[in-house]
Amino acid sequence: MAELRKNPLTNDWIMIASHRQDRPQMPKDYCPFCPDSGKVPSDYDVYKYDNDFPALSTAPPQPDNVSTDFFETAPSYGKCEVVLYSPKHTITMPELPTAHIRKLVDLWAERFDALREDEKIKYVFIFENRGELVGVTMPHPHGQIYAYPFVPKKLELEIDNARQYLSDNKKCMFCEMLGQESAFKKRVIFKNRHFTVFLPFFSEYPYGVYIMSNSHKSNITEFNDDERTELAETLRTTSGMLDSLFDMKFPYMMCMYNEPVNGEEASEYFHFHIAFYPPMRSANKIKFNASSETGAWAHCNPTCPEDTAAELRMAYNNFLNK
Repeated sequence: MAELRKNPLTNDWIMIASHRQDRPQMPKDYCPFCPDSGKVPSDYDVYKYDNDFPALSTAPPQPDNVSTDFFETAPSYGKCEVVLYSPKHTITMPELPTAHIRKLVDLWAERFDALREDEKIKYVFIFENRGELVGVTMPHPHGQIYAYPFVPKKLELEIDNARQYLSDNKKCMFCEMLGQESAFKKRVIFKNRHFTVFLPFFSEYPYGVYIMSNSHKSNITEFNDDERTELAETLRTTSGMLDSLFDMKFPYMMCMYNEPVNGEEASEYFHFHIAFYPPMRSANKIKFNASSETGAWAHCNPTCPEDTAAELRMAYNNFLNK
């Protein structure tokens, strides 16, 4: 079974993908992402790999006959891709040179451009899950791209708020947020010519840092050559900073937010940013999303952002001094 089902309570779409339960367990000595697996080229730097068990596909089956006048289904149209960061099985982003991560940035931009060519696609979501604590079963460094035929509810809310803020204030909400954080300074971790890394005023996670472009760019393809290289270095340094925080390979969910595609023009009020959602609240304690967070979308951060930002600045300096 692979289909979309609409939640009438939130007007959001849920991907039903029961076939993913049948994914095989890989033998301990086999990795499909390694060059000698027969599944990928024998030589590559970064590589786009079509997901073997996609939740969305460009040739989806017809939905099961379970819809009614009240319950709505739709074909699970879209695309699910895996992006391999390196042919090396255990290397992580902080261990990669900036020039290599730049190739990854270029591949992300290339895939964003290619996927938005399909007019049925409404949002292209680039992300990485890192570590067993967030459910990763394949240690080979990789991220994913989901191309949805709808704008997910969280993004819809963010986009609606940004549109309304522009209408009310005649300026970009994200630019204003970045300006406020830069002026306050205490939550800014580091800043370079093109990007600022900060722990937001409203951070839901103790170490949930944002990367935001200093200039108003609405998607990754708008960055020039210099900006792409600096984005690569910013990603290397940010992930390295998190690893330095507790001297461990820090688990996280990294989510890249670009403007929606094939719908209302949003470039004037949507601003490129990346958010990290790390599940740790200390070196040996996990920040669980429990009933309040999951059932009510009412998040509780057990730390003070100004204090944890100071911790992150120390971790940033430790990473630079290694």
